[in-house]
Amino acid sequence: MNFQDLVFFTFASVLVLSALGVVTFRNPVYAALLLVLAFVTSSGLWLLLEAEFLAITLVLVYVGAVMVLFLFVVMMLDINLDRLREGFWKWFPFGAVVALVMAVEMGMVLMSRQFDLESLPKPVPKDIEFSNTKELGRLIYTDYVYAFELAAVILLVAMVAAIAITLRHRTDKKLTNAGRQIAVKRNDRLKIISMSAEKKE
Repeated sequence: MNFQDLVFFTFASVLVLSALGVVTFRNPVYAALLLVLAFVTSSGLWLLLEAEFLAITLVLVYVGAVMVLFLFVVMMLDINLDRLREGFWKWFPFGAVVALVMAVEMGMVLMSRQFDLESLPKPVPKDIEFSNTKELGRLIYTDYVYAFELAAVILLVAMVAAIAITLRHRTDKKLTNAGRQIAVKRNDRLKIISMSAEKKE
């Protein structure tokens, strides 16, 4: 076993343990921090596969943005953990069956002939000037351009739908009309009354 294999098994072990902690820890803050650890170790595995761009993207997007937002939401909502634990054993058999089916399907796929390590082509070492980011961009905008555009359209539709859902007009809320506030004149709000001075007896 060389050093690269040792690093791979170390990262893989940390990834599996942190993923198990995400689904078993009851505290959502601990689960979110373990998910951050899982993302970081996954990016380390991608670095071993010479996919530097994907590794950096995983750290920047998920760890740096999504998980920070998730932690803010979890810590601000004041989640009642007792209510979350209600009905766990009621749905446990169904969840166990679904997990077993997924494990059997993954085992069937991995044990098929397509995953025979001896039949896989050996990786060709790349030149020092090779850029996997450039190669990834070339593949996205040539071979997979239609799938990329379809994914962009789906994300755009989802974003517009989310904005449309949040822009519902509610009658029980008092809204401020900025245009009417700017158009108000002094005489509309202020009235000067001339009064005679009162004598103090």
